[in-house]
Amino acid sequence: MSTTYLGMPGPPPSSRPGLADFPAFPRAAHQAVRDRTLRGNLRHATHTIRAKRALAVAEVSDWAALREAGKQIKDHTLRHLDRYLEQVEEAVTAAGGTVHWAVDAEEANRIVTGLVKATGQREVVKVKSMATQEIGLNEALEAEGIRAYETDLAELIVQLGKDRPSHILVPAIHRNRGEIRDIFRSEMGRWGRPAPEGLTDSPAELAEAARLHLREKFLRAKVGISGANFVVAETGTLVVVESEGNGRMCLTLPETLISVVGIEKIVPTWRDLEVFLQTLPRSSTAERMNPYTSMWTGTTDGDGPSAFHLVLLDNGRTDTLADEVGRQALRCIRCSACLNVCPVYERAGGHAYGSVYPGPIGAILSPQLRGTASEIDASLPYASSLCGACYEVCPVAIDIPEVLVHLRERVAQGGPATRGGNKVVLRPAKGHAVERAAMRAARWALARPGVLRGGQRFVSRTRRFRPRSLPGPGRAWTGTRDLPAVPAEPFRDWWQRTHGGKEGPR
Repeated sequence: MSTTYLGMPGPPPSSRPGLADFPAFPRAAHQAVRDRTLRGNLRHATHTIRAKRALAVAEVSDWAALREAGKQIKDHTLRHLDRYLEQVEEAVTAAGGTVHWAVDAEEANRIVTGLVKATGQREVVKVKSMATQEIGLNEALEAEGIRAYETDLAELIVQLGKDRPSHILVPAIHRNRGEIRDIFRSEMGRWGRPAPEGLTDSPAELAEAARLHLREKFLRAKVGISGANFVVAETGTLVVVESEGNGRMCLTLPETLISVVGIEKIVPTWRDLEVFLQTLPRSSTAERMNPYTSMWTGTTDGDGPSAFHLVLLDNGRTDTLADEVGRQALRCIRCSACLNVCPVYERAGGHAYGSVYPGPIGAILSPQLRGTASEIDASLPYASSLCGACYEVCPVAIDIPEVLVHLRERVAQGGPATRGGNKVVLRPAKGHAVERAAMRAARWALARPGVLRGGQRFVSRTRRFRPRSLPGPGRAWTGTRDLPAVPAEPFRDWWQRTHGGKEGPR
């Protein structure tokens, strides 16, 4: 039985979970790894995408050069972001669009809801957008009596299932075909056209059910909302790349188009864009080029939306930019390659990260955009084995392990940071006193060769008394790892004995 909200059939508005509702990553992951269905879905999907991507990248002889070019373009843009942002505003305005500036999620939501209400409409169609998920736009619109319809197939599955995305590229990666069929059967009718009778879990039938359900929304909607993969500063052109065609429908059919875009999505020129249109599809969907690449510049009489609004979103990005190590996270082009190779993500899934940005990139981006004050954000830099696979596949060479270690130091030690545009000194997070003490002891010992040598000899001579696991707080570490064996002789002593302390022949 459906309920009614402001005259619209469907479930009542749901409150957006706050950070306090998300447990720290270790607890969330502990629950996730026990779900065999989830692990099976993730293993199958990530391995499939990973293998296809490897083949697509191997076809390109100059992949390393493209990767370096993407890194250099992004770094240059971030260094001169103030100038390029002003250039974007001038170009979009000259082309007939309107630019709005949003310092945080609250301001962005207020701007967008105000623009939609000004049209008199009570429903919008949406292109898949990480930025709008980041700010909780759907919930903000719903609170104002405006229904937002996700039109990307995976986002539709998540929305109908009252779920949360768990992957950047494939938000419903944690669902299998049988689960999707059941969601369509039970929920589609509450949001519009119901699923066909006798719907099976055949991919073709599921896709057709979604197509029929969404087509009436495309044709009826007067307002579209999108993000953008890139914004070309020299012309004010926005670019959306996608694989299903729903984006093209949302970007061209409505009378009003509102795009919410993070300020880091800018590229200076069309020549720069060429690099990313080669690396993004191969890294994300393992395609040589995107099936749909939509570009628009302002408005044009008689062609597409008659009103265009660009909302440039900060929401912690300027603070991240102030961090010399952490700012490289802003290079991210949202390809999700790092998720598909990460052994931690493969086993824990995206929900354990408590953010719309899961996986390795989420572990470094979310704690910078939101800060490390919450329990979940303080735990994310530790959601990694530091194996480095994420860095190897990143098409813009983000050294994610380096940033993870940097953020771990911030969590454990505190120290200077930028929050809300102000220089602050962060206090160490709770629960890291033992870690701080251990690091201080290690620093003291490593700075004193005599103490280090004596400690190594003592441990070697008492190795037969080595415990199987560490006591106290160390029990958590050895609960999932073998305590390394202690050699019979320290390396320094062996080197002195066998080589006389001199370098051998080469």
